[in-house]
Amino acid sequence: MTQTWRLIMDDAANGPWNMAVDEAILEHAGRGESRPTLRLYAWTPACLSLGYAQHFADVDTAKLVDHGWQVVRRPTGGKAILHTDELTYSVTGPSENEILSGGVLESYNRLAKALLAAVSSLGLPVQVQAHVPGAGLADNGPVCFEVPSAYEITVHGKKLIGSAQSRRKEGVLQHGSLPLYGDLTRITRALVFDSEATRADVAEHLLGRATTVETALGGTRVGWETAAQAFVRAFREALGIRFEDGVLSASEAARARDLVFQKYEHDDWNKRV
Repeated sequence: MTQTWRLIMDDAANGPWNMAVDEAILEHAGRGESRPTLRLYAWTPACLSLGYAQHFADVDTAKLVDHGWQVVRRPTGGKAILHTDELTYSVTGPSENEILSGGVLESYNRLAKALLAAVSSLGLPVQVQAHVPGAGLADNGPVCFEVPSAYEITVHGKKLIGSAQSRRKEGVLQHGSLPLYGDLTRITRALVFDSEATRADVAEHLLGRATTVETALGGTRVGWETAAQAFVRAFREALGIRFEDGVLSASEAARARDLVFQKYEHDDWNKRV
């Protein structure tokens, strides 16, 4: 049966607002006050996001200031991501939704069908690759795209999309990043390492583990709008979703503003670990 979801295509926004909006939609969709939602967005300025349980000590705050980058903690797990030159997606809805139901891997693998179809339509030979966590030094590293996950979307063996999911009593939130272009090693400039040699080693390892759309296409750059439309088509065709264009409700927008003020701009949240 075809489901009707809301589609939100947002302008680029700062890190606290982006995370607050995802959480506000989660609360409303989980209560049945909003439709399940696919939200596509970007970030300005560039922002380092930390996983829910990641130590803030990983962050070089002086370097962040030097580069004019922000930092925010995500409501989902995983490691650090530098959000810039990318398409970010979020999927939000009640846990009993047939696409989102079950455990983390079960629902992630359903959504992976759409993610695979989206990047395949951009001309990338992608696949889902299994990995056994714990194999290798990088599993304990601070960088999301350096750290293997249980199942990951790869191209030529390199990680292309980093995703994370939060399952709560009020619903499910999964969001992730598709790097479109740019230097993936920039993230190492915002993190603490025991030496510059270690920083260089992590940067080199990252380039061996992850890639961007532009690099995977041999130098062809894909813009945000093109990638966003590929995601919409893929979710529609792979998962049988009918989309209605939408925006935040007044209640969601008000809740997002509260979450920015009360949570995502505050050290109590961002530096809590």
